[in-house]
Amino acid sequence: MFLLKVLKSDANLSELRAQSLGVLVFEGKMDEALDALGDLKGPIKLQADIENFNGKKEKAFKVTLPGSRIPRVFLVGLGLESEVKLDDFRVAAAIYTKEAQKSCAEELYLFFPKISAPLSQAIAEGCLLGSYQFDLYKTKKEKGESGIKDVYIIGGDDEFIERGVHLACGQNYARGLANEPPNVINPLSLANIASELADDMKLDCKIYDEKGLEEMGMNALLAVGKGSVNPPRLIHLTYKQAADSRVKVALVGKGLTFDSGGLNIKASENMRTMKGDKAGACTLLGVMRTLPKLNLQIEVHALIGAVENMPSGSSYKPDDIIRAYNGKTIEIDNTDAEGRVTMADILSFASGLSPSYILDVATLTGACAVALGPYTAGLFSNDQAFCNTLLEISSFTGERLWQLPLDDVRLRKRLDSPFADVLNSAGRYGGAITAAMFLREFVREGISWAHLDIAGVNYYKDPFGYYPKGASGFGVRTILEWLSKLQGP
Repeated sequence: MFLLKVLKSDANLSELRAQSLGVLVFEGKMDEALDALGDLKGPIKLQADIENFNGKKEKAFKVTLPGSRIPRVFLVGLGLESEVKLDDFRVAAAIYTKEAQKSCAEELYLFFPKISAPLSQAIAEGCLLGSYQFDLYKTKKEKGESGIKDVYIIGGDDEFIERGVHLACGQNYARGLANEPPNVINPLSLANIASELADDMKLDCKIYDEKGLEEMGMNALLAVGKGSVNPPRLIHLTYKQAADSRVKVALVGKGLTFDSGGLNIKASENMRTMKGDKAGACTLLGVMRTLPKLNLQIEVHALIGAVENMPSGSSYKPDDIIRAYNGKTIEIDNTDAEGRVTMADILSFASGLSPSYILDVATLTGACAVALGPYTAGLFSNDQAFCNTLLEISSFTGERLWQLPLDDVRLRKRLDSPFADVLNSAGRYGGAITAAMFLREFVREGISWAHLDIAGVNYYKDPFGYYPKGASGFGVRTILEWLSKLQGP
């Protein structure tokens, strides 16, 4: 993976000399996009007309002008102006960055004639998100590609570009962690990573080992980890910029560093990519890495249950009854519904901090992916105003959320157990909803809570837009934008 800088430029396009220029074009409005290029407009438009490029969404066209002041010009389509969304600019910037990278350009300029502060942020995010690649373990790098060093947004807003850089770097950091294989990241090494992050970012950090967890009564977390040689950890990071922070938030992340399913073992095709079951935890670490750079005057606690779910003679079993941190008892129906069991303890612990809000992020259910597909995360909440805020923010960040219900009393009855307070699984139908209902049992009354089920969006087998193959880092930017709104104007 290489790093690039995204900066503002006040360059005059009619005089600019550069290795590469990207121009974002509304469909059917080529002249408007190219007017500022002066002497280059004619030859660029001629080639575009010959190839019938007219700015259709996500289409790119490379114009080569040997010997000219800008030898490579990339036209990237935004689609119809009346239909364009902010996220289309992220995607277009990512397409340009990737195409320019193939051309071995090290210095890129990017132009859009109607640039604004929000567009500056979105374009900066798109450039960085589009440039991400996880090649840490490749001994031979891809041929024909070089590292882009600098991207200049012509006429952009310095403050918003910097903000976009911070948010995108947080997401790319989360991607990098989530892509790491399970022989590299286990509960112990994830705790070490969190501790090092805390040192770097001047965060408070507390790591609870298995002895501490037992003394605390974290029996659910411990039960899930019983089958592994790698013992579980509770990670608690705290960001507190001001002594009198008006808002306290608890973020809870599922940190299954690998999920075999336990004794209810997964089929082999379903076990592949289960390194990504720690994606919720990685999202939170990306958030906490970025928070100090945004200088928000709030108090944020990130709580991660790091555990490995493996089958062995010591594994927890179907029919086990476990007493969670808040005293409620859980009957185990399925050991592959382990994430919610782990999070039961962490949500209970988070409630004890008496935050105004709890937001949890988890690759919780395949049922959510079945319901919403691979591009939209499920959103559940006990507070409609909180939910509405997250939905509004997601339309800005492009991280699609869809609210699912929590008010079906008949579905809730399927979690009732004749032997304990609650079952950990209510079967296949409505599985994302009943899993969220289970989590709600461990959130203290009076706390605004929201749950993001990112099981369908945490990992992509095929690249698209600004997402490469592999971990997505979904949720980092949405959470950071929400935390920024909590601070107020």
